[in-house]
Amino acid sequence: MPDSPIEPTPSGGYPSGMEARVAVLEQIARTTAAALDRIERRQDASVERIEQRLDRAEASTRVEFQRIETRLGAIEANARADHRWVLGILLGGFAGLLGVMAHGFHWL
Repeated sequence: MPDSPIEPTPSGGYPSGMEARVAVLEQIARTTAAALDRIERRQDASVERIEQRLDRAEASTRVEFQRIETRLGAIEANARADHRWVLGILLGGFAGLLGVMAHGFHWL
């Protein structure tokens, strides 16, 4: 198809068939603008839903971490108590062994 000038001809109108083409292009532009507007609204709604889900997940995760920290604190306290108990048994056993050895070797 040969190139057609876009500017109006000296007779005042566009070449034949140009007005129909321009009308079709204008309709395409309106349809495209409406479609882009719908896409943006759907995207905004999707982003809002995702942000809400992330907020709920963050709150849930925060509660779960607090629960885990509480349980770890209890485990740590039990471990300290167990450690002290074992250390006491070891020291008592060692002192008892020294006493038996001192008696056996007549050190006392």
